[in-house]
Amino acid sequence: MKTATRLTPTLAAAALALSALWIAPSAYADTPVEAARAHIEAIAAGNVDAITASYGPDAVLEWVGGPLDGRYAAADTIKTTWTKFTKANGPLKAEITHLQEAANPKGATVTADVVFQGKTAIPVRYVLTYRSGKLVDEIWQIDPKLASKGGY
Repeated sequence: MKTATRLTPTLAAAALALSALWIAPSAYADTPVEAARAHIEAIAAGNVDAITASYGPDAVLEWVGGPLDGRYAAADTIKTTWTKFTKANGPLKAEITHLQEAANPKGATVTADVVFQGKTAIPVRYVLTYRSGKLVDEIWQIDPKLASKGGY
């Protein structure tokens, strides 16, 4: 019985560590494609902390089209932008197609077509660049053509 009592803090710590993996999955992804998928899923879930956890210190978000059109280069500005987006759209469903990775020892680029579905469809051509496991450049291109493909 004493053994179980001594293990309780250890088990609690292990449970806490495992829960951190669920809170910010993009921070623990094994590959850039997995990191990109986790990032997109965090956007769909409206989890701003998980979205911003994947960024490197000098990350840039290029939002092309739509009401948030602009270039966001500071961490607080990027977080504010995602907060506006998630508050305006609520939870979304993300349909990801054409997910591809190009990588070399210096970094990786992941591209995808994503349609976020909520109140309305938000069709996005996505380009994410990773260096040293962190998202450093993100292009969110509103692409109306995607909304008409494949039954969207």
